[in-house]
Amino acid sequence: MAKLKYVRSCMATLSYMGLLTLQPATAAEWSNTEFQIQYGELDIPNFAGGGSADHLIYTLQHASGWKYGDNFFFIDVLDSQDPGFQDFDIYGEFYPNFSLGKISGKKVGAGFIKDIGVLMGFNWAADANVKKYLPGIRLSLDFPKFAFANLDIAAFIDGSEGVSSGGAPKEDDTFWIDFNWGYPFKIGNASFSIEGHVEFVGERTDEFGNTVESWILGQPQFRYNANDNLALGFEWQFWLNKLGEKNTDENALQLLLVWKF
Repeated sequence: MAKLKYVRSCMATLSYMGLLTLQPATAAEWSNTEFQIQYGELDIPNFAGGGSADHLIYTLQHASGWKYGDNFFFIDVLDSQDPGFQDFDIYGEFYPNFSLGKISGKKVGAGFIKDIGVLMGFNWAADANVKKYLPGIRLSLDFPKFAFANLDIAAFIDGSEGVSSGGAPKEDDTFWIDFNWGYPFKIGNASFSIEGHVEFVGERTDEFGNTVESWILGQPQFRYNANDNLALGFEWQFWLNKLGEKNTDENALQLLLVWKF
């Protein structure tokens, strides 16, 4: 019964976030929504048993621009073939960005910085009952031939309730730096893109006094765009000190299928 209640709660959250993509056409200057399926073998941190397990990951991802800035969010449904780790879990991130250039109506930035934004991020993991708040800034970068390139710098504030709530241990606050980009290109008449992000999260301490190591997580994707709606490719996930575990460094290649709508 508890498992069923958890699944219903997760799916309700997923449905709510999906509704955010159905905004009126007049409200968005541009909009891009994708459904992704990934398959690959991911590492299991030692604190969760160690080893590795095949994973299917279903992702709803949305980005859009509006009068005062832009929004980005994704929801991952993780389905591990190992019953002890992520056998069914939901994880999401949401990043509304308020552009100072759009709000002021003036150019903000200089050189390769074409705009500065105020970022209000939120990360959420269902099974671990983790909530993180990421207030910070976005530097929008002017790189030739890139569809977009951003450098995000933010605090990494733990809003979780910790072990007392049945979740992961609560952690001290730290900082977060993320570079995210999209780079489209063509070979002959074929369309490709390399896109993704690389983040750094600082070291912190959990509620039991244990050190949670700083980590570097990268998730670049290589895509072949078969048409306007379908893309095929792979995602390379490299994660040094996965989830703050010192002895877990992940290096995984995952098959990727993307449907754009």
